[in-house]
Amino acid sequence: MDAGKAIFETVDRFRQRRTGPLVLELDLTEGLTEGPPADPLAALLSMRRPRLSDVLAGLKRARQDSRVKALIVKIGGNLGLAMVQELRQAVVQFRASGKLTVAFSETFGEFGNGTVPYYLASAFERVYLQPSGDVGLTGVALEQRFVKGALGKLGVGYELGQRHEYKTAANMFTQDHMTEPHRESMTRIVESVVEQMTAGIADGRRLDPEKVRELIDRGPFIASEALEAGLVDGLAYRDEVYDEVKKAAGAEAHLQFVSRYQRGAAVRRLPHPTAPGIALIHGTGQIRMGRSGRSPLGGGGAMGSDTISAALRSARRDEHVKAVVLRVDSPGGSYVASDTVWREVVLTRQAKPVIVSMGDLAASGGYFVSMGADVIVAQPGTLTGSIGVFGGKPVLSELLGKIGINSEMVAEGANAGMFSTTRAFSPEEWERVNAWLDRIYDDFVGKVAEGRRLTRDRAHELARGRVWTGADARERGLVDELGGLEDALAIARRRASLSEDAPVRSYPRLHPLERLRGPESSEDKSAALARIRLESWGPLARLSADLGLPLAGPLALPSWYRIS
Repeated sequence: MDAGKAIFETVDRFRQRRTGPLVLELDLTEGLTEGPPADPLAALLSMRRPRLSDVLAGLKRARQDSRVKALIVKIGGNLGLAMVQELRQAVVQFRASGKLTVAFSETFGEFGNGTVPYYLASAFERVYLQPSGDVGLTGVALEQRFVKGALGKLGVGYELGQRHEYKTAANMFTQDHMTEPHRESMTRIVESVVEQMTAGIADGRRLDPEKVRELIDRGPFIASEALEAGLVDGLAYRDEVYDEVKKAAGAEAHLQFVSRYQRGAAVRRLPHPTAPGIALIHGTGQIRMGRSGRSPLGGGGAMGSDTISAALRSARRDEHVKAVVLRVDSPGGSYVASDTVWREVVLTRQAKPVIVSMGDLAASGGYFVSMGADVIVAQPGTLTGSIGVFGGKPVLSELLGKIGINSEMVAEGANAGMFSTTRAFSPEEWERVNAWLDRIYDDFVGKVAEGRRLTRDRAHELARGRVWTGADARERGLVDELGGLEDALAIARRRASLSEDAPVRSYPRLHPLERLRGPESSEDKSAALARIRLESWGPLARLSADLGLPLAGPLALPSWYRIS
């Protein structure tokens, strides 16, 4: 009898979980991942982190699900502004369906800046703060450090050219203060971001925008001050907040993570493999030639031109794929690799609609790979543009001399040693450097003008290396729509004449055997798999390059033995 009772109770609990009211939960302490893991190491590192696409799709589905009564989100961790705006948009739409939304945080910045996480919280109906917490609503600050003076004392100089005055990535090495264009660009970015957050907080908390701006200048706030100012609705610990939400949702309500809720629905509603749908391709990280992947030493992932190009080719040839959404979150990188991806975007666009969805960053090379799409969608806080180029080298001769290292060179060819870091460029070599910079900039601006339907003069005016927020880029025609991934998917469905619930498949989707056997050719979709890069210095790659160390890492033949 006891065994039968236990079985009955277990079945009853399972039935309650299947049919009873739900409170969806999202823990942002560890942040979110942009998309599915691209390689085994990424899968391991992101095991406990929900995917942005799962969260967005889950909240969209939950708006129409009568079982779902509320959403509670623990806000913490480090999220980029554009990703926060993506989540805010999803929360606002969920809230509009009449369901309860609650944000809880132990602190919005513990004696630190918490403006961005508080901006996310302001989208919720109720905001709770732990009594010991703070609201670090202090605004936005971008700080640039300049190391020219320190490097000069060490005997390191930099010879760099740039196109044009707003391309300031190398200024930390070549300047000891902000140039006027540098300051102008950064000032506008800060102004645009504060405008966006002020408007969002004012709308979410039902405050006058001028009042919000005043509060920003008064921050940070200890918990009691935040409550008095109307920035939070209550001071409570986690157990008190969760008890209140469960009580509002009903005695039988149970918690479920949003990503688990969405994955369960996806399993139950698996589309037929041949059903027409959207291919979602993720391009994340520095753009490089070769395959996507990451170093086991850390330092983040990379967007490899071979990987992304293979994915685009495969999607282009797949008759079941009716449109492509390319999700770009990249600060740029190699010009040649960016151009390779751009070409595949253009070719794919000739066969079917291509929509770009921009994440936190889609600048420089990140904009290059995006500009050939039919439609570009960005969040107001996305950093984009930076249409320009810089290049050069460090000169280490004085430093090497100080530490007793002498360098001699044997070369055949007038410019064979021009990229050596032991001497400066000659006038003839500077001519070649400038020709290279001019060629890249002219190509970049020309393709912007063609892709965005602008005159070349107008494209140059918007370029010159300047970084724009998504909001400002939209006003200037560099971006078509303001919104997130779900908006890009909706546009893709409309362009392809698909239903609103047409399936979205992360691309390429391979079964285990395809992963094991390897690609048959560069046309095979398994060629779009990423890999772990064992040859790099990981997070020290930039430093190793600056110091002239072999890019292949510490266990490699020195580069001076290689003729190339």
